[in-house]
Amino acid sequence: MKKLYALLPFLGLFLIACEDDETSIVTPPDPNPIVYTAGTANFSNYVAVGNSLTAGFSDNALFRAGQEASFPNMLASNFALVGGGSFEIPFMADNLGGATLQGNPILGNRLILAFLPDGPSPVPATGTGSTEISTKLSGPFNNMGIPGAKSYELLAPGYGSLAALAVGAANPYYTRISSAEDATVIGDAAAQGATFFSAWIGANDILLYATNGGSGVDRTGNLNPASYDRNDITDPNVFAGSLNGILTAMTAGGADGVIANIPNVTDIPFFTTVPYAPLDPTNPAFGPQIPVLNAQFAGLNQVFQGLGVPERQFTFSDSAASAVIIKDEDLPDLSAQITGALIGFGIDAGTATVTGLLYGQARQANENDLLVLTSRTAIATLNEDAFAMLQGLGVDPATAGQLAINGVTFPLEDQWVLTPEEQTAIGNALTAYNATIEALAAQFDLAFVDANALLGELNASGFPLADGSTVTSTFATGGGFSLDGVHPAPRGYAILANAFIEAINAKHGSNLPGVNPLDFTGLYID
Repeated sequence: MKKLYALLPFLGLFLIACEDDETSIVTPPDPNPIVYTAGTANFSNYVAVGNSLTAGFSDNALFRAGQEASFPNMLASNFALVGGGSFEIPFMADNLGGATLQGNPILGNRLILAFLPDGPSPVPATGTGSTEISTKLSGPFNNMGIPGAKSYELLAPGYGSLAALAVGAANPYYTRISSAEDATVIGDAAAQGATFFSAWIGANDILLYATNGGSGVDRTGNLNPASYDRNDITDPNVFAGSLNGILTAMTAGGADGVIANIPNVTDIPFFTTVPYAPLDPTNPAFGPQIPVLNAQFAGLNQVFQGLGVPERQFTFSDSAASAVIIKDEDLPDLSAQITGALIGFGIDAGTATVTGLLYGQARQANENDLLVLTSRTAIATLNEDAFAMLQGLGVDPATAGQLAINGVTFPLEDQWVLTPEEQTAIGNALTAYNATIEALAAQFDLAFVDANALLGELNASGFPLADGSTVTSTFATGGGFSLDGVHPAPRGYAILANAFIEAINAKHGSNLPGVNPLDFTGLYID
C-alpha cells in the first residue's frame, strides 16, 4: 500500500502539469490520404439475395450476432465509404436463434461448444428463443437471404405464407418478412429498386441431398420441381431457368451486381471430419469386442467369399482403427443368396433370414466414402428402430440389442454416408450449376466470384492473416467454419466478403478496402 500511495503525488503533479500546459498536440495530416471511389458502380441502394450463406447463418442457426457478421453486411460497410445507404437486416430477436410459431418451437437454438467429460462437443444452447415467426416484421429489408431456400423457391408465390407454413409448405424465415401471403422473395427484393445487388444461390439445390447422406433423388431430367422431395437434387435446367429469372428481375431497373458460384460441398468439414475408420481398438467399450465380432462374422465372410464378393467381408483390427459397416444401396442385394447359403451351412432359417436382411447390401466403408458430421453421435450406439424391427422378426431382445449397434453390427444407413456414386451425382450437378452461373454472369455483365476455387484454397493451404495465424477448414478450430460444419464462421465470412470486394473492384474500377478477418471471431465462445 505504501508503494501505491507513493505514486499518487507524482500522478497529481503530472495532472497539474497537463492542466497548466496550454500547448495542444496536433496530429499531422496524412500526406497521402486514401480516397475511396465506387468506380462505375452505384452502391446507394444495395440488396442481397440468396440463402443461409447470405443471411449470415452460423452454428446451425440464424441469430443476431451472426446476422451482423453476414458477408452482405460487411460489403455494405465498404459501400458506405463511397455513398452506400443503410443496410436493413431482418434481425432475429436474440442470440439463441430458436423460434416459435404460435408459441410452439419450430427452429432450434444455435450450437455452442460444451466441455463434456469426453471432450469438447457442439451442443444446442439452452433456453427458448424469443423470435415468434407469426410476428411480422416491417420491411423492406436489404438482406434477403433466406435460410433453406433453393433456387426455384425464391420465385415461388406463397413461400412466405403464414397459412402455408402452418402445414409445412412455406419457409419460416421468409414468412416473418414477406410483404404478402402470395409474395415471392425475388419480388420483394426487386421491388426495392436496388442500384447494386449480390446473388449467391444454388447450394441448397445440392446440399440438402449431400448433408442427408444422399437419401434423396437426383432429379436430372425432371423439369417439374413441384414433384421434388426436400432432399432431392434440382435438375440443372430448372436451376438455370430459376437463376435466369432471378437475375432478370434484379437487373430490370438497370442495377449492377455480383454473383458467386457454388463451392464443392463435399469439401466442407461436414464431410471431412468423421473418418471412415473411427472404431478405435484402444476404446475399452469396443476393443474387447473385436475377437467376438470377428468370430461372429466368420461364417458370413465365408458366404461372401463363396458368392464372389470378398470385398464385402467384415474384419475388425485389434491394432488399428477399423472401418464402420455401411449399407450401400448401389450394391446388388444379396439377401436371398446369403440366406440360402447359410441355410445350406446348417443355420436355422430364422437366423439365416435375418442375416441376409441385415447384410444383403452391406460392406465396410473405405477411403472413398464420406461420413457426415452428424454420424459421430450415431456410430457405435444402439439403433432403436433396428432394435424394434429385429424383435418384430422374432429375435430375442438380448440378441436384437447385439445386432442393432450402428456401424458395428447394424450397417450405417444411407443418411449417414455419401458413397462414391452419390458423390458423382453431386459433382455432376455442381459442374452444371457452376457453368450456368458463370455464363449468366457474363450475360448479365455481373462481377463474378469463384467461391469454389476459394474453398479449394482454404482446404489446400488455408489463408494466412496479418497476425501470423492461418484460417483453415478444420472443424471447430480452423476459424473458417462454424460448429455446424457447413456454414462459415464470421472470420470465414470475412474472407468471402473480401473475395466479393476484389471481384467488384476488378469489374467496376472501385478501390474498396475490404475487411480485416481478424476483426471477426473464428469461434463464438459463450
